[in-house]
Amino acid sequence: MAEISQRKRIWGWYFFDWASQPYNTLLLTFIFGPYFAQTATNALIEGGMAVDAAKAQAQAYWGYGLTVTGICIAILAPILGAIADSTGKRMPWIWLFSLLYFVGAGALWWTAPQDFSILWALFFFGIGLIGMEFATIFTNSYLPELDPDPAERGRISGSGWAFGYVGGVVALIAMIALFQAGENGRTMAGLSPLFGLDPGTEADTRIVGPFAAIWFAIFMIPFFLYTRDDPTFEGKRYRFGQGLSDLMRTLRNLPRHPSLLAYLGSSMFYRDALNGMYTFGGIYALGVLNWSIIDIGIFGILAAISGAIFCWIGGRVDRRIGPMPVIVFCCVTLILTAILIISLTPTSIMGIDFGEGTSAPDVAFYIAGALIGAAGGALQASSRNMMTRQGDPERMTEAFGLYALSGKATSFLAPALIAVTSDITGSQRLGISPVVGLFILGLILLAWVKRDGDFAK
Repeated sequence: MAEISQRKRIWGWYFFDWASQPYNTLLLTFIFGPYFAQTATNALIEGGMAVDAAKAQAQAYWGYGLTVTGICIAILAPILGAIADSTGKRMPWIWLFSLLYFVGAGALWWTAPQDFSILWALFFFGIGLIGMEFATIFTNSYLPELDPDPAERGRISGSGWAFGYVGGVVALIAMIALFQAGENGRTMAGLSPLFGLDPGTEADTRIVGPFAAIWFAIFMIPFFLYTRDDPTFEGKRYRFGQGLSDLMRTLRNLPRHPSLLAYLGSSMFYRDALNGMYTFGGIYALGVLNWSIIDIGIFGILAAISGAIFCWIGGRVDRRIGPMPVIVFCCVTLILTAILIISLTPTSIMGIDFGEGTSAPDVAFYIAGALIGAAGGALQASSRNMMTRQGDPERMTEAFGLYALSGKATSFLAPALIAVTSDITGSQRLGISPVVGLFILGLILLAWVKRDGDFAK
């Protein structure tokens, strides 16, 4: 077999971000998430619940569903990473979890309002999300193999994340231009939804699931063509016992690596806060600002474009000065953005009332979306590179499994806190407030993180 060049390996790796990004952009944040909230809210109102209470309850259901999924990922991520490291074989796992992504996303077609089941909608969404998250764990672990220079890995990580954001933008534009109908029954491009999809049954929105599944299947082809496991592990069997034993040894030794331990704790909180902002952003706009799904889609395009630009910029800054300053700057930016979002009502910003009919809160939310996309994208790209500095080079899949654990060990916390706060206050706006505290906790723990980690030679 011909040798695969480094350039092809890097571009194949980039295509995973391009292929998988629509699960975050279209399903989690801007199309299916708001659709779930809208459909669940209508079902609760029909059951006799007041409008504001129904909106808060629908947000709570979404939060509880993500909580369960997050717990599953948190438990399994480091175990599977350790098992993969015991054999050096990651590609079979990526195939398996890619299948879960495809099935979970595709099944969202069967969530029509006429026979809508909150349980089944959350179940299939969770299956796809688990597939996406686990495939990401194993894919991220290839990053150190793409370039031996840590500085160059920062550039590669940033460029890959930027490429993924571009994929999300293209997918989102295609969705709202070709399928998603507005109030006039036409898409943003002035067309009737393709394939005769009936807006009356929300088919123009539900198609987002199969669309994301097909997108993923097509654009994963370059990844599978150009990514290979180390051939020296060929034929080696999975050793589940050895993998679990290695994991337990790593966990016991974590206190001996204080920088790694502090970074896992820090990223646990700030990534959880960021995911909370992503996950509930579209639902927030729908319930608090009364936006339509097309409005939310345009908001998503703006956020993704700013994310692509600043991931690329952040990667270059990371290469010059390292990931730590990028992470700190982005966390501070996101804290201020979260405070802005919490202050918004349909008529006011930061307690300043602009009167009925004002567009100022909408404009402020668009600005907040651009800031979330920019800071959030750069934060995730530099965090991925920081993990390559903190983890054991000989156990990198396991390290990214622990990284996923740190991202998911409390991934149930942000949705759960938002769900509980929404339930207690009966307010979607106040329900988002826990993310501020999580960002602050993440910043505090960064004080104990070394620039090059505990394993630097």
